Amino acid sequence: MTDLLTPAAKASGDDGASVDVAALGRALLGRWADIRLQARELAGMPELHKVEGLTHTEHRERAFKQLGILVEQNGVHRAFPSRLGGSDDHGGNVSGFEELVTADPSVQIKAGVQWGLFGSAVMHLGSQEHQDKWLPGIMSLEIPGCFAMTEIGHGSDVASIATTATYDPATEEFVINTPFRAAWKEFIGNAAVDGLAAVVFAQLVTRGVNHGVHAFYVELRDPDTKEFLPGVGGIDDNIKGGLNGIDNGRLHFANVRIPRTNLLNRYGDVAVDGSYSSPIASPGRRFFTMLGTLVQGRVSLDGAAVAASKVALKIAIQYATERRQFNAASDTEEVVLLDYQRHQRRLLPRLATTYAAAFAHEQLLQKFDDVFSGAHDTDEDRQDLETLAAAFKSLSTWHALDTLQECREACGGAGFMVENRFTSLRADLDVYATFEGDNTVLLQLVAKRLLADYSKEFRNLDFGVLARFVVGQAADLTWHRTGLRAVAQFVADSGSAQKSAKALKDEDTQHEMLADRVQTMVAEVATALKGAAKMPKEKGAEIFNEHQNELIETARAHAELLQWEAFTAALRGITDPGTHKVLTRLRDLFGLTLIEKHLDWYLMNGRISMQRARTLSPYINRVLAKLRPHALDLVDAFGYGPEHLRATIATGIERERQDEAREYYRTLRASKDAPVDEKVLLQKAKAHGRK
Repeated sequence: MTDLLTPAAKASGDDGASVDVAALGRALLGRWADIRLQARELAGMPELHKVEGLTHTEHRERAFKQLGILVEQNGVHRAFPSRLGGSDDHGGNVSGFEELVTADPSVQIKAGVQWGLFGSAVMHLGSQEHQDKWLPGIMSLEIPGCFAMTEIGHGSDVASIATTATYDPATEEFVINTPFRAAWKEFIGNAAVDGLAAVVFAQLVTRGVNHGVHAFYVELRDPDTKEFLPGVGGIDDNIKGGLNGIDNGRLHFANVRIPRTNLLNRYGDVAVDGSYSSPIASPGRRFFTMLGTLVQGRVSLDGAAVAASKVALKIAIQYATERRQFNAASDTEEVVLLDYQRHQRRLLPRLATTYAAAFAHEQLLQKFDDVFSGAHDTDEDRQDLETLAAAFKSLSTWHALDTLQECREACGGAGFMVENRFTSLRADLDVYATFEGDNTVLLQLVAKRLLADYSKEFRNLDFGVLARFVVGQAADLTWHRTGLRAVAQFVADSGSAQKSAKALKDEDTQHEMLADRVQTMVAEVATALKGAAKMPKEKGAEIFNEHQNELIETARAHAELLQWEAFTAALRGITDPGTHKVLTRLRDLFGLTLIEKHLDWYLMNGRISMQRARTLSPYINRVLAKLRPHALDLVDAFGYGPEHLRATIATGIERERQDEAREYYRTLRASKDAPVDEKVLLQKAKAHGRK
């Protein structure tokens, strides 16, 4: 990589540190490294790649055929039971699945609908009898299916969906109905063309009692004619903003009768006489347990968003080390883009965030596997998994969109060309922020968990403990908000910018600042909402709404802290000294960028002195300069080859063009044929006039 560095770039970061790219690449692959590599080999097959410019109809046909290739290559069955041809490997399944985003996001999501949602619902919500009956056809693609949960009137509010499944004891059947237009199932993958069956979520009604949302296996189309069965209807969503290889559509049902045994009854069953039974007595807990079994969609989107960010940064940083623009530092040599501080500011903090998100995703994936393998599967484990998936999926999908856009702009007009991937990837990933749970709603879920955990700390405590807490909280406010902390920092720094910077780069200081912000925000929101649950419903909702924004920002701060902690934990596994040094700087860049992003909060809440705050931005710039020589190594460690990038500007062609241009001008300057610059003549004329 050194030959891609200008002298200025070499000098700014030449402290003897180097990156062991191969070792770092192995660390990034994580626990399921072999499966990831197999999946990347699969994703590198041209037959699975997105072909730009197809009509949405052509793209759909290609995507469906590509699912068949995934079946032939044994690429999508790892999570299914071994007795049916799977391998009971839940973490490995998701780690392989998320790599498909590099081939074509439409293929990844269409595969996710078929096996990650439709198939998983049958597997996790049904009985062994259901699994044996339907999973073989689902796995082989003989039964293309849909996951019919979302309704046009209730997107993220699943508990309030209006579709009903009413039991008729006379015929031992459920009758499925969408009673009005807002109850139609919307944005359903495979619904417009390919789906022969669906897992339909509906309110289960029997003996006049609504037992809440349950899942039902419903046949949609005649396998031979592909026409809708009686009572089933649908509308094609046609062209979308992205993911046009997926045939999304709406489904509706009018008195569609299905056998009683088509109820996926792991968590709730109806006997022949219409009596209802469940192993979970609480309707609320039953509902969240059922939805929790389907959390792998969020887990996989988190990983896919990280993978897309890696691809974007590899392309953009490769280009930025080769593309030259302006000759501010030399009369003859133009400067490569990544030597400009602003370009480093644009790309390297996003690189640091991508590393943090990647390490956090690996922790999430292991938690997911622990729960679904049964190794650690308590109620608390499942709640932790649900909370982590909601937090990380929200941050990583927003980050991917931001990264793709910034990389696009950082590559100028070349970034806007479809052949360089950014615009296409961004269009396809746009919906990741709102499906499998709208990000804002998911962060609200995270915040509610934080409040619940906060309240547990004070449950069953005696008056003396609570009194000491109140006194401690008052002391905390005095320390922080009267400026005492800022004064202490100023004294400690003794007016020295160097001491301020040293304090900021300290690992414990970063963790304290990030964690303190989360703890303070949780305490403030909890105090504001105290007693709201005991108020009349309308008044409680009003108070909650007044503090909803703080609630969501608290959840975001919590997720950022978890990412920083995951990055820091990963550092302990890096044994090569040079790699450890560079990665520590990258972690510092992530942490300090977060503090800079929320600097207003730290200043307003007395957590940082003005002196130390002034030091922050210049110190970040110094970290960027030290990371600049290692930028290409850090993206090379992602391990994506040309078959995954498929971007012209990442092939080395720009370097060839620049070298050709430089050689042309060198030769021209050395010859007698070089034209004289008009500015040179003017300067000579001015000099002659002065004489």
